[in-house]
Amino acid sequence: MTGPSIARRPEEMPDRAALIAMSGLEYLEGLLAGHYPHPPIAEVMAYRLVRVADGEVAVRATPGFNHLNPMGSVHGGWYGTVMDTALGCAVATRVPAGFWYTTLEYRVNLVRAVPEGTEVEAVGRLRHGGRSTAVAEAEMRGVADGRLYALGSTTCMILAG
Repeated sequence: MTGPSIARRPEEMPDRAALIAMSGLEYLEGLLAGHYPHPPIAEVMAYRLVRVADGEVAVRATPGFNHLNPMGSVHGGWYGTVMDTALGCAVATRVPAGFWYTTLEYRVNLVRAVPEGTEVEAVGRLRHGGRSTAVAEAEMRGVADGRLYALGSTTCMILAG
């Protein structure tokens, strides 16, 4: 995986107070620029943030052998984690300083199996960003061929620091 480093120990992660002191967009831009390490799960699930804008993010991921289920196909939890990341980060782009968010619910519909070793991009887009709730949608498509692999949505709650 290229780009920003991956946090290896808890002390390498920004603390909660530092995160809440900046807007979600500021944090994600800093993460993309390499000022903050990616969370450890990014390495475990083989994804990375590749684009950040107001109300939209893109996450690229490539499932490997470690992401296969007992049947030899990519585990549904891998899709869920990558999609939840794109969805949540899209919401985060509109979370102001002094606030944080948490997922109330998310849904992922698998359209077709992602073959092991296939790079995909999950693009999350904010559809509603209110004072107390936010809604986002995402698509996961193949980078090389644009094939649709999954669709998803989330509802998040916005909370004061």
